[in-house]
Amino acid sequence: MANRVFVVGVGMTKFEKPGSREWDYPDMAREAGTKALEDAGIDYAAIEQAYVGYVYGESTSGQRAVYELGLTGIPIVNVNNNCSTGSTALYLAAQAVKSGQADCALALGFEKMQKGSLGSTFDDREQPMMRHLLALAELQEFAMPPAPYMFGAAGKEHMERYGTTAEQFAKIGVKNHKHSMNNPYAQFQDPYTLDEVLDSKRIYGPLTKLQCSPTSDGSGAAVLASEAFVDKHGLAGQAVEIVGQAMVTDLASTFADRSAISLVGADMTRTAAAKVYEQAGITAEDVDVIELHDCFSANELLTYEALGLCPEGDGGKLVDNDETTYGGRWVVNPSGGLISKGHPLGATGLAQCSELTWQLRGTADKRQVDGARVALQHNIGLGGAVVITAYKPAER
Repeated sequence: MANRVFVVGVGMTKFEKPGSREWDYPDMAREAGTKALEDAGIDYAAIEQAYVGYVYGESTSGQRAVYELGLTGIPIVNVNNNCSTGSTALYLAAQAVKSGQADCALALGFEKMQKGSLGSTFDDREQPMMRHLLALAELQEFAMPPAPYMFGAAGKEHMERYGTTAEQFAKIGVKNHKHSMNNPYAQFQDPYTLDEVLDSKRIYGPLTKLQCSPTSDGSGAAVLASEAFVDKHGLAGQAVEIVGQAMVTDLASTFADRSAISLVGADMTRTAAAKVYEQAGITAEDVDVIELHDCFSANELLTYEALGLCPEGDGGKLVDNDETTYGGRWVVNPSGGLISKGHPLGATGLAQCSELTWQLRGTADKRQVDGARVALQHNIGLGGAVVITAYKPAER
């Protein structure tokens, strides 16, 4: 029988513009990891395994990062899964606890990024996104840089199919920038009007600069534990249970659909969400607060539909009816999301976990969602993988 898995400690750094702060990835990892351990009230010696995520860095950077917390000889696994790297580390740590291989595991993610749009590191071999890009180029004229091209193309397709408007996408940017005003960890904390979002630099399709996530430096961490560990250390009062979790990679439909929306992962999200809802015994209607992967505003709207918050094609209606902010049916990205909180690739999934843990504990300060009892996390990386996790407070 699988063990129950609980988040007992979380921590993160403030997300920063690359180069704006004098620190390196070991400093980031030490700060986030120490906060998570202190939050759990345990010493590093209690950690039996660690899974460390980063996208840009040399091999065994995970060991170097965790060595800031201690040197105990435990297994440390380096994880790289594009933008879903942090939640992949979380998934692996949860698997270790669920299977009984560890009673206490650490998931940690960090990123030290270059300024500007994402680029490739190795140019003497095929890029992992090449198949996706070639498939998309058959549907819409190719543009650079690749990431906003792909998500912008999906947004254009949604507009053509369902009549979604540029204003509806822009309203997501307005919402997330407004949410980030109350998040001290966010890279940006300034609000913008709808006109300011619409009038900012055009990137591709409906996307403008204020609807795109920035490159960021930062780190996040989570301590995961078994029920026996929670009981032994008296952590039930702060523990948050992972009640459902699934990772899904690209499906045949990703390419067979000949759709930009499928190429950016909508089917992966839909499939993973169905698995998680079944595991957790919930539906989308039971969820109170969501942290989802708004690398671009277009993806947030597409994800509303893939998660089952509304029928396909109705994402724009959710936006217009303010159903995804405070006072609506769900609060989506109370942290400000990737658009405003920032997106250090390896840390994003663990920052989402931190935010939702605080929300379910009722300790999210001015961002607190009243009465939050069920939380959902969505983290996607093209090429591709999506990880979705459902959380509830531990039974008391």
